[in-house]
Amino acid sequence: MILQPTSEGDFSFACDAPFKLDLGGALQPVTLRYALYGKLNARRDNAVLVCHALSGSARIADWWADMFATNGAFDVERNCYVCANILGSCYGSTSPSSIDPGTGRPYGPDFPLITIGDMIRSQALLLDHLGIDRLHAVVGGSIGGMQALQWAVDYPGRVETVVAIGATTLSAMGLALNHLQRQAIINDPAFRGGRYTEQPARGLALARAFAMLSYKSAELFTERYGRRPDRSGEDPYSSMLERFDVAGYLDHQGEKFVQRFDANSYLVISKAMDTFDLARRYASEDAALRRIRAHVLLIGITSDWLFPAADVRTLSDRMHASGVDCEYKELQSAHGHDGFLADPDQLVALMKPTLDAGHKARARVLKLV
Repeated sequence: MILQPTSEGDFSFACDAPFKLDLGGALQPVTLRYALYGKLNARRDNAVLVCHALSGSARIADWWADMFATNGAFDVERNCYVCANILGSCYGSTSPSSIDPGTGRPYGPDFPLITIGDMIRSQALLLDHLGIDRLHAVVGGSIGGMQALQWAVDYPGRVETVVAIGATTLSAMGLALNHLQRQAIINDPAFRGGRYTEQPARGLALARAFAMLSYKSAELFTERYGRRPDRSGEDPYSSMLERFDVAGYLDHQGEKFVQRFDANSYLVISKAMDTFDLARRYASEDAALRRIRAHVLLIGITSDWLFPAADVRTLSDRMHASGVDCEYKELQSAHGHDGFLADPDQLVALMKPTLDAGHKARARVLKLV
């Protein structure tokens, strides 16, 4: 049975003045859907912000249930876990499907470009609303890991520990893969320039299929599917349309995704992923990294080719050179980028010592007070 949030809510802001965005746009008003697991203590210093990936939601246990398991990395008896559905997503926060107060219609393609920085500034306002001044930790994988890293740079005084899994600036290959996904959506005639009334199913499903390739590994596909015919009984040697098993898997993933996600949100969030660059609003990457005061744990995934482990390790080296208290660990997984979701036992073993060490350090400080 999936753990239910202790509480859920909507936080609205920018009602009187617009929320200005990094790339020149603005939103007014803004709503964030959020969920809490566990309770804040009297000092309100036991909060852990969990940042979700592209298609996640504020309901952490719906997509990362294993973290809450017995001996998992998340302990609701000790901490309060906060997650906000990111700006641009379609699970309750302000997004392209929200009503534009200026027109009375959904924003659609008029929704402004947003950045990872915009996402975390909105989260910071939510934390202010909840009375949380300082976070015990920020944890996330993929785009969630980007958010965790941006938190470390932009709010150095509010974060004790950062855990970023499978996350760094996208390489040219990652940018190319995201571009193709967006083109698949935009070139679907049903997209209608972003003003569709029904999801552009073919384009969104194809985008998801491209994404699934980047989330998995060749090793995993060979093991699971090989060159076997589709399990529904199709014969790929008899017709152009009959498939191998791996094609059936990709089509199935695309069909499922269309039922639960929005095409314009996909465009907005994947573009924010593209533009993530810690150096962008600072004099240099070194200047950005030197702002960090948190202990940082970077986790690379051995078979990840969207965010290669070598790139994550190199970011760790640059952090060390900039004086950051940083450690690098590697998740041994054949699941590719999705290893942070598919191999929870290994991930917990890598994360838990770092998160627990933060608790022990905080307890020692409190004893001295």
